[in-house]
Amino acid sequence: MLKKKVLAALMATTLLVTGMLTGCGAKSTQTDTAEASKDKYPKGKMEFIAPGGAGGGWDLTIRTTAKTLKDANLVSVPMPITNKPGGGGAVNLAYMQTKDGSDSLISVYSPPLLLTNLNGSTEYSYKNTTPIARLITDYGAFVVPKDSPYNSMSDVIDSLKKDIKSVKIGGNSSAGSMDHIQFLMVAKAAGIENIKDIDYISFQDGAATAQLLGGHVALLSTGLGDVEQLLKSGDVKVLAQTSSKRVGEGVMAEIPTVKEQGIDVVFENWRGLFGAPNMPEHAVDYWRETLSKMVETPEWEEACKKNGWDKAYLDKDDFEEFLGKVNEDYKGVLSDIGMLKK
Repeated sequence: MLKKKVLAALMATTLLVTGMLTGCGAKSTQTDTAEASKDKYPKGKMEFIAPGGAGGGWDLTIRTTAKTLKDANLVSVPMPITNKPGGGGAVNLAYMQTKDGSDSLISVYSPPLLLTNLNGSTEYSYKNTTPIARLITDYGAFVVPKDSPYNSMSDVIDSLKKDIKSVKIGGNSSAGSMDHIQFLMVAKAAGIENIKDIDYISFQDGAATAQLLGGHVALLSTGLGDVEQLLKSGDVKVLAQTSSKRVGEGVMAEIPTVKEQGIDVVFENWRGLFGAPNMPEHAVDYWRETLSKMVETPEWEEACKKNGWDKAYLDKDDFEEFLGKVNEDYKGVLSDIGMLKK
């Protein structure tokens, strides 16, 4: 009887240990499978998105990023570019909400991501994405015809202080968006209080330059990267750039900053990459590491030099902090002109 009890106890103990080991093995297998899945990331093709049309700043940035990642042998999977224009980026932002949790979508964005939410054009904001990294910074520029009486931003500001309607401003972005806001930030920093009364005309399909040269507006507010050929043509004068120090080479480096002209403000047309809402941690970690390597490559250095971009890399945490700060800055300007969504 005693032998039977001992034998039964031994068998029970053996079964318990075996079960525990089997359970541990199952958990280990599940963990290993999950880790293996992450190790193989990215799988298949990525979806890289420009939320504007072909040839624009968003399009150039995302295409240059994909090309650099490929040329530097950092990413081997296909990275086709999709253009999803509309609403200053709002159309694509709505599309991104349908991809909640996706690890295969990356979109480029810049200040309109914040501005379209603040002015009420879309209910979604940068908080409805997964910020990954800021890559570059472009800047604003203010352009007048070659025969304009204005030779500096001080001339423009003096004219506006005498008569707020005396200088008609043109731009390619909608009212309350980038070209408009960058000029208003300069005007506000220069001491103009009634900035909401400044005349700003928005032109579609890049027509603002033609309107400037045709004499329909007195000053063009645009991107610094868009003025080099204009400047070389001899048809215009570029009064200022909105960087903290002069950027570019050749004729571009001759453009003074607004700070040099006594106006203490900087406007950055930053561009960064964003994942879908709730992008999985393994995907975020992968792209943080990969992009941090990309911005140190000779290929990226050459691309930035070619396109007149300032390298301005910020990793996820610093980028999110930056977004929060500039969002508050934009709120202030939009509030001043009565365009802040309540």
